[in-house]
Amino acid sequence: MSALSQRLQAIDALRGLVILIMMVDHVRETFYLHHQVPDPMRIEETEASLFFSRILAHLCAPVFVVLTGLSAYLYQAKHNSLSMTREFLLKRGLFLVILELLVINFTWTGQFPPHVIYLQVIWAIGISMIVLAMLIGLPQRILWLIAILIIFGHNLLDQVSLQQMPILQPIWLILHERGWIEWGEFLKLRTSYPVLPWIGVILLGYSIGATVFQAQMTPQRRSIYLWVFGCGSITVFLILRMLNFYGDSAWLEMSTPLQTLMSFFNLTKYPPSLLFILWNVGLGLLLLVVLEKVQQRAWVRPLIIYGSVPMFFYIVHLFVLKLLYVLAVALWGQNHGDYFGVNQVSTLWWIAIILCIVLYPLMLWFSKFKHQNKQIPLLKYL
Repeated sequence: MSALSQRLQAIDALRGLVILIMMVDHVRETFYLHHQVPDPMRIEETEASLFFSRILAHLCAPVFVVLTGLSAYLYQAKHNSLSMTREFLLKRGLFLVILELLVINFTWTGQFPPHVIYLQVIWAIGISMIVLAMLIGLPQRILWLIAILIIFGHNLLDQVSLQQMPILQPIWLILHERGWIEWGEFLKLRTSYPVLPWIGVILLGYSIGATVFQAQMTPQRRSIYLWVFGCGSITVFLILRMLNFYGDSAWLEMSTPLQTLMSFFNLTKYPPSLLFILWNVGLGLLLLVVLEKVQQRAWVRPLIIYGSVPMFFYIVHLFVLKLLYVLAVALWGQNHGDYFGVNQVSTLWWIAIILCIVLYPLMLWFSKFKHQNKQIPLLKYL
């Protein structure tokens, strides 16, 4: 097996790990809507099991996006062509944007044509890929600088509002402020994932790839670099969080030590704050180091399979969850106000574990089919 293939296996394993974590969160968003959580969460109103399940899921989007940037560099290194990489990113980015609008939104709302469109993580990744395609020709130092400026500086824009400038307001909502864009009486867009911080994260992933995943880099040296980046990111997070003056809403000393701990890690995702990015990207890089060391173990194989077909899994699991919810309502009705839901967070975990086991044979089959039919262009997007 080539060194590139080994690197890709570790990346797939990490992507697969966060996919399984994502399943838990999407089960929560399907069967626990009677206990919806704001962003950031309200500590006094949120049970610890729900809080930490949600905090664990915060790892997913930053890892997806940073790995997208890293994988873009590996694609460029493999083909040794800036133009091919740019074309690939543009096509893939546009595909993801269209997929979000036409397919992913339907899996959440069940409406077609939609009256409300939620611009979520797939949209954000697609837009970020398009922006990356336009920037990858810049010198590597400039890309590092842009990534760091966006990640560390975007919270300075939190108080900016363009409500008095209706022409520019939609653009600002797409870039940095979660809100609603209304087109007449028939269509509303919810900018759930403002894209500016995610552009910084994808640029960071590409820059890490160009720095650490060069062909001449030994696995041992690469692990050291990733370990330093990961630990450095978490260290900066801890320093800024202790100082409690920038990068997210301030944490508070609560009535119990557990609630104080929850307040400390109560980070903002929409849009992702500086501290949110530092903590979760740092953890992701450390996990990548660990998974590259154990990627040949048998227990890692399912993670690699899941991570090799991320978009296929994403679409399938959302349709499965929607079907299960419709069936549950038909069988048992709405047992929590306007929703059907389960009563315990532990039940969400059991549902997610069972679904991941049940869906694995399908993911294994599609992974094999995808790699045996590389001549089919559409499969590259799944």
